Amino acid sequence: MNQPSRRVALVTGSTSGIGAAIARRLAGDGVTVALHSRVSVAAGTALAEELGRATYTQADLSEATNARRLIDEVRDKHGRLDILVNNAAMTQVIPHGELKRATADVWRRLYEVNVVTPWLLIAEAESMLRESAQGGPPGCVVNISSHAGVRPKGASIPYAVSKAALNHMTKLLAIALAPAIRVNAVAPGLVDTPMTATWTDTHELWRTRAPMRRAAKPEEIADVVAMLIASDYVTGEIIVADGGLNLT
Repeated sequence: MNQPSRRVALVTGSTSGIGAAIARRLAGDGVTVALHSRVSVAAGTALAEELGRATYTQADLSEATNARRLIDEVRDKHGRLDILVNNAAMTQVIPHGELKRATADVWRRLYEVNVVTPWLLIAEAESMLRESAQGGPPGCVVNISSHAGVRPKGASIPYAVSKAALNHMTKLLAIALAPAIRVNAVAPGLVDTPMTATWTDTHELWRTRAPMRRAAKPEEIADVVAMLIASDYVTGEIIVADGGLNLT
């Protein structure tokens, strides 16, 4: 049986939006949370205080060496890691037909943060996740992807392709790391966050075409993440949470 009061989760990009909702949900479930952000130190420190046993680490994960530093800090502060939620990501809005605006630099930056960084974090966390599985439930990785990685949509083609790569990586790692570590992904559609507040056309699309007629709340995505973490069996799945827009 799981022992949530002893489990530790690292949630990257966890000072606002979906990441903060996941952190709050896991803390409410009795998990000790290691928070992270690239720049929002004050918000991270405040959230750590709010959650009690939580800690906060600032790290720019676009620098490859910081993945190891972040995992090392979790080990130093908590002594273990049971759950890794790769939520930190980058997007850029570029109309799909404007090919020259999607420069090589855009492709590299989005792929680096959305694909390479989760890979590096999983690789660095593997030993601790395997340790946590000894005598307990499997270690758990949840990658936060996007419905744009499942169907030909999204803020830009480079962004959508990076999320499709993350989805495929999720399935490959689910095979490679089983049975000690489970690897799944959640692929949200539009979510009400500060980043999407000005996306008027996108909100209108969800209101008019999605069966649920609205964007998701961050807490609703956190519920799906918590569901995957609670299971000791599900692995290799990409859970689309877009209010049914994919059906239309």
